[in-house]
Amino acid sequence: MPKYLLQVNYTTDGAKGLIKDGGVARKNAARKAAESLGGTLESMYFAFGDTDAYVVADMPDNASAAAISLALAASGGATSRTIVLLTPEEMDQASRKTPAYRPPGQ
Repeated sequence: MPKYLLQVNYTTDGAKGLIKDGGVARKNAARKAAESLGGTLESMYFAFGDTDAYVVADMPDNASAAAISLALAASGGATSRTIVLLTPEEMDQASRKTPAYRPPGQ
């Protein structure tokens, strides 16, 4: 199952909700959202810096991962950036493929 990294940033309202309900409640909400679409939550960490939380989830497909991102944005409580993660084995497969590519100017 494809693996995704979501970089989540809370809005002011989202931060207020986090203060009110706590981090475990947000992790449970993330787990429920992933599972409702056939996925699983691997991990969730809160962080200092430009990103408020990092979530790693296995999702059945890109459409399911996009649905999570849309739900976050539509809620008004958070925004996210979704990154597709590749396993080392997938990288090996990619390195053995030879695309027909011509660099600019050649």
